[in-house]
Amino acid sequence: MILIAKKLIALDLDGTTLNDKPAISFKTKQAIAAAQQQGYVVSIVTGRPNRISENFYDDLGLNTPMINFNGNLGILPHNHWELEYQYTIEKDIVMDLLEKSKQLGINLLAVEGRNMFLANHGARNSFGFFPTVIKSNEVLNQQSLKDNPISITVELQPEAKESFMAYTRANFGDVVDVAPWGGPHAVVEVTTKGIQKATGLKVLSDYYGIRQDDIYAFGDEANDQSMISYAGHGIAMKNAIPSIKQIATDVTDFTNDEDGVARYLKDHMDIAVGL
Repeated sequence: MILIAKKLIALDLDGTTLNDKPAISFKTKQAIAAAQQQGYVVSIVTGRPNRISENFYDDLGLNTPMINFNGNLGILPHNHWELEYQYTIEKDIVMDLLEKSKQLGINLLAVEGRNMFLANHGARNSFGFFPTVIKSNEVLNQQSLKDNPISITVELQPEAKESFMAYTRANFGDVVDVAPWGGPHAVVEVTTKGIQKATGLKVLSDYYGIRQDDIYAFGDEANDQSMISYAGHGIAMKNAIPSIKQIATDVTDFTNDEDGVARYLKDHMDIAVGL
């Protein structure tokens, strides 16, 4: 059954809905709850895997589908969704990168799916998206990688980042996209070619019967570009990178660490919430 709602609010997590701790502030929870009570559909559209975003989904009290891995996975957490989807990468690509780890300057190579996490070893303490200690059944090798993953994440020696990206594009560029993360680490993500956050955003808006003009998408980083462009109202955070601000229809008056999303919902979208 297709549901009808007046507007869709699409939320990036890091640097947007989450503060710098990272956590969801009480004011943000209040504002999102008020938006839902007033008939808005609120969905998370994040680069994070589901394993480290479902806690925020639950914290916000959402019951809508969630988009993970920058558009490569769409699920309804804790429930079945008839439009659930995933885009995966051939295992042979993973094995090629793993075998060439040393010459490509790879420190950490991790692959993930909805219910899969494998890595060549634990992450360094400063690299917080991945566990520092992995179980024996989480070690990445030919035997443990039984299914095609959704995402390959590679942490590299800083001087090796550009050459790794060039190698991957030259050898597998017809089937994958290669994109660096923002932030201080030399991290690159490999995903299915042509799939972006806008892919998931379109699935959501079609599912709920919401026009493009009625989509409000909040983001701050390069991986938000497609959904900021796709949405009728692409809203960049005050702390967003310049290229995102340039394509946005509006910019919040406050940063993610100053409840920027919550304040925007109240001040610019007339969502009644006590802030």
